[in-house]
Amino acid sequence: MKINRYNSLVFAMLFGFGLSTQAQSKQWTLEECVRYALENNIKVKLSELDVRSADIDKKGALGSYLPTVNGNASHSWNIGLNVNPVTNIATTQTTQYSSLGVNAGVDIYKGLQNQNAYRRAKLSIIASHYQLLKMQEDISLNVANAFLEILFNKENLKVKKEQLAIDQKRLARSEEMVSAGTIPRGDLYDLKATAATDQQAIIVAENSLLISKLSLAQLLQLKEFTDFDVVDDTNAKDENNILAQTPTDIYNKAKDIRTELKLAQTNLEIAEKNVSIAKGAYQPTLRGFYAFSTSASYSDRLVGTDGAGNPIYAAPHSVLDQFSDNKGHNFGLQLNVPIFNGFSARNNVERNKVSLEKSKIDLEQKSLDLQRNVYTAFTDAKGALNAHESSTVTLEARQQAYNYAKEKYDVGLMNSFDFTQAQTLLTNAQSDVIRTKYDYMFKIKILEFYFGIPIVPIITK
Repeated sequence: MKINRYNSLVFAMLFGFGLSTQAQSKQWTLEECVRYALENNIKVKLSELDVRSADIDKKGALGSYLPTVNGNASHSWNIGLNVNPVTNIATTQTTQYSSLGVNAGVDIYKGLQNQNAYRRAKLSIIASHYQLLKMQEDISLNVANAFLEILFNKENLKVKKEQLAIDQKRLARSEEMVSAGTIPRGDLYDLKATAATDQQAIIVAENSLLISKLSLAQLLQLKEFTDFDVVDDTNAKDENNILAQTPTDIYNKAKDIRTELKLAQTNLEIAEKNVSIAKGAYQPTLRGFYAFSTSASYSDRLVGTDGAGNPIYAAPHSVLDQFSDNKGHNFGLQLNVPIFNGFSARNNVERNKVSLEKSKIDLEQKSLDLQRNVYTAFTDAKGALNAHESSTVTLEARQQAYNYAKEKYDVGLMNSFDFTQAQTLLTNAQSDVIRTKYDYMFKIKILEFYFGIPIVPIITK
Protein backbone atom coordinates (compact mmCIF):
# COMPACT_ATOMS: atom_id res chain seq x y z
CA MET A 1 0.00 0.00 0.00
CA LYS A 2 2.86 2.38 0.81
CA ILE A 3 4.45 1.60 -2.54
CA ASN A 4 1.19 2.44 -4.34
CA ARG A 5 0.93 5.74 -2.50
CA TYR A 6 4.54 6.54 -3.33
CA ASN A 7 3.99 5.75 -7.00
CA SER A 8 0.85 7.88 -7.03
CA LEU A 9 2.75 10.78 -5.48
CA VAL A 10 5.57 10.51 -8.01
CA PHE A 11 3.06 10.32 -10.85
CA ALA A 12 1.21 13.38 -9.58
CA MET A 13 4.48 15.33 -9.31
CA LEU A 14 5.57 14.33 -12.79
CA PHE A 15 2.13 15.13 -14.19
CA GLY A 16 2.11 18.53 -12.52
CA PHE A 17 5.61 19.27 -13.82
CA GLY A 18 4.62 18.14 -17.29
CA LEU A 19 1.55 20.36 -17.19
CA SER A 20 3.63 23.30 -16.05
CA THR A 21 6.19 22.66 -18.78
CA GLN A 22 3.43 22.37 -21.35
CA ALA A 23 2.01 25.74 -20.31
CA GLN A 24 5.47 27.32 -20.53
CA SER A 25 6.78 25.73 -23.71
CA LYS A 26 3.79 26.07 -26.03
CA GLN A 27 1.29 28.62 -27.17
CA TRP A 28 -2.31 27.48 -26.88
CA THR A 29 -4.78 27.84 -29.71
CA LEU A 30 -8.40 28.76 -29.06
CA GLU A 31 -9.56 25.23 -29.93
CA GLU A 32 -7.02 23.70 -27.52
CA CYS A 33 -8.14 26.02 -24.74
CA VAL A 34 -11.79 25.16 -25.25
CA ARG A 35 -11.20 21.40 -25.38
CA TYR A 36 -9.00 21.50 -22.28
CA ALA A 37 -11.60 23.55 -20.39
CA LEU A 38 -14.40 21.15 -21.34
CA GLU A 39 -12.40 18.28 -19.86
CA ASN A 40 -11.10 19.98 -16.72
CA ASN A 41 -13.36 22.86 -15.73
CA ILE A 42 -14.93 22.37 -12.28
CA LYS A 43 -18.41 23.50 -13.32
CA VAL A 44 -18.41 21.01 -16.19
CA LYS A 45 -17.36 18.23 -13.81
CA LEU A 46 -20.17 19.13 -11.43
CA SER A 47 -22.67 18.95 -14.29
CA GLU A 48 -21.29 15.54 -15.23
CA LEU A 49 -21.91 14.38 -11.65
CA ASP A 50 -25.50 15.62 -11.96
CA VAL A 51 -25.88 13.32 -14.97
CA ARG A 52 -24.64 10.40 -12.90
CA SER A 53 -27.05 11.28 -10.08
CA ALA A 54 -29.95 11.35 -12.54
CA ASP A 55 -28.94 7.91 -13.77
CA ILE A 56 -28.95 6.60 -10.19
CA ASP A 57 -32.43 8.08 -9.68
CA LYS A 58 -33.58 6.19 -12.77
CA LYS A 59 -32.33 2.92 -11.28
CA GLY A 60 -34.20 3.74 -8.08
CA ALA A 61 -37.41 4.37 -10.03
CA LEU A 62 -36.94 1.07 -11.86
CA GLY A 63 -36.53 -0.69 -8.51
CA SER A 64 -40.05 0.36 -7.45
CA TYR A 65 -41.41 -2.21 -9.93
CA LEU A 66 -39.61 -5.04 -8.13
CA PRO A 67 -40.82 -6.82 -5.01
CA THR A 68 -39.28 -6.15 -1.62
CA VAL A 69 -37.83 -9.12 0.25
CA ASN A 70 -36.53 -8.95 3.83
CA GLY A 71 -35.29 -11.66 6.13
CA ASN A 72 -35.31 -11.60 9.93
CA ALA A 73 -33.91 -13.71 12.71
CA SER A 74 -33.90 -13.44 16.49
CA HIS A 75 -32.68 -15.36 19.53
CA SER A 76 -33.69 -14.67 23.14
CA TRP A 77 -33.16 -16.00 26.65
CA ASN A 78 -36.04 -16.11 29.15
CA ILE A 79 -34.97 -16.75 32.78
CA GLY A 80 -37.42 -17.52 35.59
CA LEU A 81 -41.17 -17.91 35.39
CA ASN A 82 -42.19 -17.51 31.78
CA VAL A 83 -44.46 -19.05 29.21
CA ASN A 84 -42.83 -21.42 26.80
CA PRO A 85 -43.71 -20.01 23.36
CA VAL A 86 -43.95 -23.51 21.94
CA THR A 87 -45.79 -25.46 24.66
CA ASN A 88 -47.64 -22.40 25.99
CA ILE A 89 -47.05 -23.66 29.57
CA ALA A 90 -45.84 -21.33 32.32
CA THR A 91 -42.79 -22.81 34.00
CA THR A 92 -39.81 -21.64 36.03
CA GLN A 93 -36.87 -22.35 33.84
CA THR A 94 -34.37 -20.84 31.44
CA THR A 95 -35.74 -20.98 27.94
CA GLN A 96 -33.99 -20.04 24.71
CA TYR A 97 -36.12 -19.11 21.78
CA SER A 98 -35.09 -18.73 18.13
CA SER A 99 -37.18 -17.54 15.24
CA LEU A 100 -36.57 -17.11 11.49
CA GLY A 101 -38.71 -15.40 8.91
CA VAL A 102 -38.88 -13.96 5.41
CA ASN A 103 -41.26 -11.21 4.28
CA ALA A 104 -41.99 -10.24 0.71
CA GLY A 105 -44.26 -7.65 -0.84
CA VAL A 106 -44.99 -6.22 -4.25
CA ASP A 107 -47.06 -3.30 -5.51
CA ILE A 108 -49.78 -4.58 -7.81
CA TYR A 109 -51.44 -1.22 -8.41
CA LYS A 110 -50.38 2.16 -7.06
CA GLY A 111 -52.26 4.69 -9.13
CA LEU A 112 -49.63 4.45 -11.90
CA GLN A 113 -47.23 6.32 -9.61
CA ASN A 114 -44.38 3.88 -10.19
CA GLN A 115 -44.77 4.06 -13.97
CA ASN A 116 -44.90 7.85 -13.98
CA ALA A 117 -41.96 8.08 -11.60
CA TYR A 118 -39.88 5.93 -13.95
CA ARG A 119 -40.83 8.09 -16.95
CA ARG A 120 -39.96 11.20 -14.95
CA ALA A 121 -36.57 9.70 -14.08
CA LYS A 122 -35.82 9.12 -17.77
CA LEU A 123 -36.77 12.73 -18.53
CA SER A 124 -34.52 13.88 -15.70
CA ILE A 125 -31.59 12.13 -17.35
CA ILE A 126 -32.33 13.95 -20.60
CA ALA A 127 -32.59 17.24 -18.71
CA SER A 128 -29.27 16.64 -16.96
CA HIS A 129 -27.58 15.98 -20.31
CA TYR A 130 -29.02 19.24 -21.66
CA GLN A 131 -27.82 21.03 -18.55
CA LEU A 132 -24.33 19.60 -19.08
CA LEU A 133 -24.36 20.67 -22.73
CA LYS A 134 -25.54 24.15 -21.72
CA MET A 135 -22.67 24.41 -19.24
CA GLN A 136 -20.18 23.26 -21.89
CA GLU A 137 -21.48 25.88 -24.33
CA ASP A 138 -21.24 28.62 -21.70
CA ILE A 139 -17.69 27.58 -20.82
CA SER A 140 -16.76 27.62 -24.52
CA LEU A 141 -17.99 31.19 -24.88
CA ASN A 142 -16.25 32.27 -21.68
CA VAL A 143 -13.00 30.72 -22.89
CA ALA A 144 -13.33 32.47 -26.26
CA ASN A 145 -13.94 35.78 -24.53
CA ALA A 146 -10.95 35.29 -22.20
CA PHE A 147 -8.79 34.17 -25.14
CA LEU A 148 -9.62 37.28 -27.16
CA GLU A 149 -9.07 39.44 -24.08
CA ILE A 150 -5.49 38.13 -23.92
CA LEU A 151 -4.96 38.91 -27.60
CA PHE A 152 -6.30 42.42 -27.10
CA ASN A 153 -4.03 43.05 -24.11
CA LYS A 154 -1.00 41.64 -25.96
CA GLU A 155 -1.55 43.96 -28.93
CA ASN A 156 -2.29 46.87 -26.65
CA LEU A 157 0.97 46.24 -24.76
CA LYS A 158 2.83 46.04 -28.07
CA VAL A 159 1.47 49.42 -29.12
CA LYS A 160 2.44 50.95 -25.78
CA LYS A 161 5.99 49.63 -26.05
CA GLU A 162 6.36 50.86 -29.62
CA GLN A 163 5.12 54.25 -28.53
CA LEU A 164 7.66 54.35 -25.69
CA ALA A 165 10.47 53.44 -28.10
CA ILE A 166 9.46 56.26 -30.45
CA ASP A 167 9.26 58.77 -27.59
CA GLN A 168 12.63 57.69 -26.22
CA LYS A 169 14.22 58.27 -29.65
CA ARG A 170 12.56 61.67 -29.82
CA LEU A 171 13.77 62.44 -26.32
CA ALA A 172 17.38 61.56 -27.19
CA ARG A 173 17.21 63.65 -30.36
CA SER A 174 15.60 66.53 -28.48
CA GLU A 175 18.43 66.51 -25.93
CA GLU A 176 20.89 66.98 -28.80
CA MET A 177 18.77 69.76 -30.28
CA VAL A 178 18.52 71.52 -26.89
CA SER A 179 22.30 71.30 -26.52
CA ALA A 180 22.64 72.79 -30.00
CA GLY A 181 20.12 75.51 -29.12
CA THR A 182 17.69 74.49 -31.88
CA ILE A 183 14.66 74.00 -29.59
CA PRO A 184 13.84 75.45 -26.17
CA ARG A 185 14.51 73.42 -23.02
CA GLY A 186 10.76 73.41 -22.19
CA ASP A 187 10.12 71.03 -25.10
CA LEU A 188 12.58 68.61 -23.55
CA TYR A 189 10.64 68.57 -20.29
CA ASP A 190 7.42 67.84 -22.15
CA LEU A 191 9.03 64.87 -23.87
CA LYS A 192 10.37 63.53 -20.57
CA ALA A 193 6.87 63.72 -19.11
CA THR A 194 5.48 61.96 -22.18
CA ALA A 195 8.04 59.15 -21.87
CA ALA A 196 7.21 58.73 -18.19
CA THR A 197 3.51 58.55 -19.07
CA ASP A 198 4.31 55.88 -21.67
CA GLN A 199 6.10 53.82 -19.03
CA GLN A 200 3.08 54.05 -16.73
CA ALA A 201 0.83 52.94 -19.56
CA ILE A 202 3.09 49.92 -20.16
CA ILE A 203 2.82 48.91 -16.50
CA VAL A 204 -0.97 49.12 -16.66
CA ALA A 205 -1.03 47.13 -19.93
CA GLU A 206 1.27 44.43 -18.46
CA ASN A 207 -0.99 44.08 -15.43
CA SER A 208 -4.06 43.80 -17.64
CA LEU A 209 -2.35 41.10 -19.70
CA LEU A 210 -1.38 39.15 -16.58
CA ILE A 211 -4.92 39.33 -15.18
CA SER A 212 -6.43 38.17 -18.48
CA LYS A 213 -4.04 35.21 -18.53
CA LEU A 214 -5.08 34.40 -14.97
CA SER A 215 -8.75 34.47 -15.96
CA LEU A 216 -8.24 32.03 -18.83
CA ALA A 217 -5.95 29.78 -16.77
CA GLN A 218 -8.65 29.53 -14.09
CA LEU A 219 -11.23 28.52 -16.69
CA LEU A 220 -8.79 25.84 -17.85
CA GLN A 221 -7.96 24.88 -14.22
CA LEU A 222 -4.26 25.56 -14.85
CA LYS A 223 -2.15 26.42 -11.81
CA GLU A 224 0.63 28.09 -13.77
CA PHE A 225 -0.42 31.23 -15.61
CA THR A 226 2.49 33.67 -15.49
CA ASP A 227 4.19 31.90 -18.42
CA PHE A 228 0.93 30.79 -20.01
CA ASP A 229 0.53 32.16 -23.54
CA VAL A 230 -1.77 31.82 -26.52
CA VAL A 231 -1.30 31.87 -30.26
CA ASP A 232 -1.42 35.36 -31.77
CA ASP A 233 -4.41 34.78 -34.02
CA THR A 234 -5.31 38.37 -34.93
CA ASN A 235 -7.30 37.71 -38.08
CA ALA A 236 -10.63 39.53 -37.72
CA LYS A 237 -12.99 38.24 -40.38
CA ASP A 238 -16.30 36.48 -40.76
CA GLU A 239 -15.03 33.10 -41.96
CA ASN A 240 -18.48 31.47 -41.99
CA ASN A 241 -20.14 34.51 -43.60
CA ILE A 242 -22.65 34.55 -40.77
CA LEU A 243 -23.60 38.18 -41.40
CA ALA A 244 -24.98 37.13 -44.78
CA GLN A 245 -27.81 35.43 -42.88
CA THR A 246 -30.86 37.37 -41.77
CA PRO A 247 -31.79 37.59 -38.06
CA THR A 248 -34.98 35.67 -38.81
CA ASP A 249 -33.05 32.80 -40.41
CA ILE A 250 -30.68 32.64 -37.45
CA TYR A 251 -33.58 32.69 -34.97
CA ASN A 252 -35.52 29.98 -36.80
CA LYS A 253 -32.50 27.70 -36.73
CA ALA A 254 -31.72 28.57 -33.12
CA LYS A 255 -35.24 27.49 -32.07
CA ASP A 256 -34.48 23.97 -33.29
CA ILE A 257 -30.98 23.59 -31.86
CA ARG A 258 -30.58 25.81 -28.81
CA THR A 259 -30.02 23.84 -25.63
CA GLU A 260 -31.87 26.22 -23.31
CA LEU A 261 -35.12 25.65 -25.21
CA LYS A 262 -34.66 21.88 -25.16
CA LEU A 263 -33.94 22.02 -21.44
CA ALA A 264 -37.01 24.17 -20.76
CA GLN A 265 -39.18 21.79 -22.83
CA THR A 266 -37.86 18.77 -20.92
CA ASN A 267 -38.49 20.50 -17.59
CA LEU A 268 -42.06 21.12 -18.75
CA GLU A 269 -42.52 17.40 -19.44
CA ILE A 270 -41.06 16.59 -16.01
CA ALA A 271 -43.57 18.96 -14.41
CA GLU A 272 -46.40 17.17 -16.25
CA LYS A 273 -45.21 13.83 -14.86
CA ASN A 274 -45.10 15.30 -11.36
CA VAL A 275 -48.76 16.24 -11.69
CA SER A 276 -49.61 12.69 -12.82
CA ILE A 277 -47.69 11.20 -9.89
CA ALA A 278 -49.49 13.49 -7.44
CA LYS A 279 -52.88 12.55 -8.90
CA GLY A 280 -52.04 8.89 -8.35
CA ALA A 281 -52.48 9.46 -4.60
CA TYR A 282 -56.24 9.82 -5.21
CA GLN A 283 -56.50 6.20 -6.33
CA PRO A 284 -56.57 3.00 -4.25
CA THR A 285 -53.45 0.90 -3.94
CA LEU A 286 -53.25 -2.88 -3.99
CA ARG A 287 -50.27 -4.72 -2.59
CA GLY A 288 -49.52 -8.42 -2.38
CA PHE A 289 -47.61 -9.85 0.56
CA TYR A 290 -46.14 -13.14 1.72
CA ALA A 291 -44.47 -14.07 4.99
CA PHE A 292 -42.75 -17.25 6.13
CA SER A 293 -41.79 -17.90 9.75
CA THR A 294 -40.54 -20.70 11.92
CA SER A 295 -39.26 -21.01 15.48
CA ALA A 296 -37.70 -23.32 18.01
CA SER A 297 -37.20 -23.30 21.79
CA TYR A 298 -34.98 -25.33 24.04
CA SER A 299 -34.59 -25.37 27.82
CA ASP A 300 -33.48 -27.52 30.73
CA ARG A 301 -36.93 -28.89 31.75
CA LEU A 302 -36.95 -30.58 35.19
CA VAL A 303 -39.07 -33.80 35.17
CA GLY A 304 -38.07 -35.32 38.55
CA THR A 305 -35.20 -36.66 40.70
CA ASP A 306 -33.39 -39.95 40.93
CA GLY A 307 -32.91 -42.10 44.02
CA ALA A 308 -30.06 -39.96 45.24
CA GLY A 309 -32.14 -36.80 44.91
CA ASN A 310 -30.37 -35.52 41.80
CA PRO A 311 -32.57 -33.60 39.29
CA ILE A 312 -33.55 -35.27 36.08
CA TYR A 313 -33.98 -33.06 32.99
CA ALA A 314 -35.94 -34.04 29.94
CA ALA A 315 -34.04 -34.09 26.70
CA PRO A 316 -35.03 -31.06 24.56
CA HIS A 317 -36.75 -31.57 21.31
CA SER A 318 -34.47 -31.44 18.28
CA VAL A 319 -34.03 -27.84 17.11
CA LEU A 320 -34.13 -28.85 13.46
CA ASP A 321 -37.32 -30.83 14.06
CA GLN A 322 -38.88 -27.83 15.75
CA PHE A 323 -37.95 -25.53 12.86
CA SER A 324 -39.58 -28.05 10.52
CA ASP A 325 -42.70 -28.55 12.66
CA ASN A 326 -43.26 -24.87 13.48
CA LYS A 327 -43.23 -23.54 9.93
CA GLY A 328 -45.90 -21.01 9.05
CA HIS A 329 -46.97 -19.17 5.93
CA ASN A 330 -48.92 -15.95 5.64
CA PHE A 331 -49.92 -14.39 2.34
CA GLY A 332 -52.65 -12.24 0.90
CA LEU A 333 -53.60 -8.90 -0.61
CA GLN A 334 -53.77 -5.52 1.05
CA LEU A 335 -56.07 -2.85 -0.37
CA ASN A 336 -55.78 0.77 0.77
CA VAL A 337 -58.46 3.23 -0.27
CA PRO A 338 -57.76 6.93 0.40
CA ILE A 339 -60.79 8.51 2.03
CA PHE A 340 -59.49 11.59 3.83
CA ASN A 341 -55.89 12.64 4.32
CA GLY A 342 -56.13 16.20 5.54
CA PHE A 343 -56.09 17.60 1.98
CA SER A 344 -52.44 16.51 1.64
CA ALA A 345 -53.01 14.72 -1.69
CA ARG A 346 -55.11 17.55 -3.04
CA ASN A 347 -52.62 20.20 -1.98
CA ASN A 348 -49.77 18.20 -3.51
CA VAL A 349 -51.64 18.06 -6.82
CA GLU A 350 -52.33 21.79 -6.75
CA ARG A 351 -48.71 22.53 -5.85
CA ASN A 352 -47.45 20.52 -8.82
CA LYS A 353 -49.97 22.23 -11.10
CA VAL A 354 -48.51 25.56 -10.08
CA SER A 355 -45.04 24.24 -10.90
CA LEU A 356 -46.37 23.09 -14.27
CA GLU A 357 -47.66 26.58 -15.06
CA LYS A 358 -44.28 28.02 -14.07
CA SER A 359 -42.57 25.61 -16.47
CA LYS A 360 -44.88 26.70 -19.28
CA ILE A 361 -44.11 30.35 -18.61
CA ASP A 362 -40.40 29.58 -18.38
CA LEU A 363 -40.47 27.88 -21.80
CA GLU A 364 -42.28 30.85 -23.30
CA GLN A 365 -39.83 33.26 -21.66
CA LYS A 366 -36.84 31.26 -22.92
CA SER A 367 -38.22 31.51 -26.46
CA LEU A 368 -38.67 35.27 -26.14
CA ASP A 369 -35.19 35.64 -24.64
CA LEU A 370 -33.70 33.64 -27.49
CA GLN A 371 -35.38 35.84 -30.08
CA ARG A 372 -34.18 38.99 -28.34
CA ASN A 373 -30.66 37.61 -27.92
CA VAL A 374 -30.38 36.59 -31.57
CA TYR A 375 -31.53 39.98 -32.88
CA THR A 376 -29.31 41.76 -30.35
CA ALA A 377 -26.31 39.61 -31.27
CA PHE A 378 -26.88 40.28 -34.98
CA THR A 379 -27.18 44.02 -34.39
CA ASP A 380 -24.10 44.01 -32.15
CA ALA A 381 -22.07 42.10 -34.73
CA LYS A 382 -23.09 44.53 -37.47
CA GLY A 383 -22.30 47.47 -35.22
CA ALA A 384 -18.95 45.99 -34.21
CA LEU A 385 -18.02 45.52 -37.87
CA ASN A 386 -18.95 49.11 -38.69
CA ALA A 387 -17.07 50.37 -35.65
CA HIS A 388 -13.98 48.42 -36.64
CA GLU A 389 -14.09 49.68 -40.22
CA SER A 390 -14.59 53.26 -39.01
CA SER A 391 -11.74 52.99 -36.52
CA THR A 392 -9.48 51.67 -39.28
CA VAL A 393 -10.28 54.68 -41.48
CA THR A 394 -9.71 56.97 -38.50
CA LEU A 395 -6.35 55.34 -37.82
CA GLU A 396 -5.22 55.91 -41.38
CA ALA A 397 -6.16 59.58 -41.13
CA ARG A 398 -4.50 59.94 -37.73
CA GLN A 399 -1.36 58.28 -39.07
CA GLN A 400 -1.17 60.77 -41.95
CA ALA A 401 -1.79 63.65 -39.57
CA TYR A 402 0.95 62.39 -37.29
CA ASN A 403 3.41 62.04 -40.18
CA TYR A 404 2.64 65.58 -41.26
CA ALA A 405 3.02 66.85 -37.70
CA LYS A 406 6.32 65.03 -37.35
CA GLU A 407 7.67 66.67 -40.49
CA LYS A 408 6.67 70.10 -39.18
CA TYR A 409 8.12 69.36 -35.75
CA ASP A 410 11.41 68.14 -37.18
CA VAL A 411 11.92 71.43 -39.04
CA GLY A 412 10.81 73.52 -36.08
CA LEU A 413 7.42 74.60 -37.47
CA MET A 414 5.44 72.92 -34.64
CA ASN A 415 5.96 73.09 -30.90
CA SER A 416 6.25 70.06 -28.64
CA PHE A 417 2.77 70.42 -27.13
CA ASP A 418 0.96 70.33 -30.48
CA PHE A 419 3.09 67.44 -31.67
CA THR A 420 2.33 65.48 -28.48
CA GLN A 421 -1.38 66.07 -29.09
CA ALA A 422 -1.09 64.60 -32.58
CA GLN A 423 0.79 61.64 -31.17
CA THR A 424 -1.83 61.06 -28.46
CA LEU A 425 -4.61 61.08 -31.04
CA LEU A 426 -2.69 58.49 -33.06
CA THR A 427 -2.22 56.27 -30.00
CA ASN A 428 -5.91 56.49 -29.17
CA ALA A 429 -6.80 55.58 -32.74
CA GLN A 430 -4.50 52.54 -32.58
CA SER A 431 -6.16 51.42 -29.33
CA ASP A 432 -9.63 51.86 -30.85
CA VAL A 433 -8.69 49.66 -33.79
CA ILE A 434 -7.48 46.91 -31.46
CA ARG A 435 -10.52 47.19 -29.20
CA THR A 436 -13.08 47.18 -32.02
CA LYS A 437 -11.31 44.31 -33.79
CA TYR A 438 -11.56 41.92 -30.85
CA ASP A 439 -15.03 43.13 -29.98
CA TYR A 440 -16.07 42.28 -33.55
CA MET A 441 -14.39 38.86 -33.36
CA PHE A 442 -16.26 37.97 -30.15
CA LYS A 443 -19.61 39.24 -31.46
CA ILE A 444 -19.16 37.04 -34.53
CA LYS A 445 -18.48 34.04 -32.25
CA ILE A 446 -21.72 34.71 -30.37
CA LEU A 447 -23.71 34.97 -33.59
CA GLU A 448 -22.20 31.72 -34.87
CA PHE A 449 -23.04 30.17 -31.51
CA TYR A 450 -26.75 30.88 -32.03
CA PHE A 451 -26.56 29.60 -35.60
CA GLY A 452 -25.20 26.27 -34.39
CA ILE A 453 -21.53 26.75 -35.28
CA PRO A 454 -19.58 25.79 -32.15
CA ILE A 455 -16.03 26.87 -31.42
CA VAL A 456 -15.19 23.17 -31.21
CA PRO A 457 -17.61 20.24 -31.60
CA ILE A 458 -18.92 19.18 -28.21
CA ILE A 459 -19.04 15.40 -27.80
CA THR A 460 -21.61 14.25 -25.26
CA LYS A 461 -20.73 11.27 -23.10
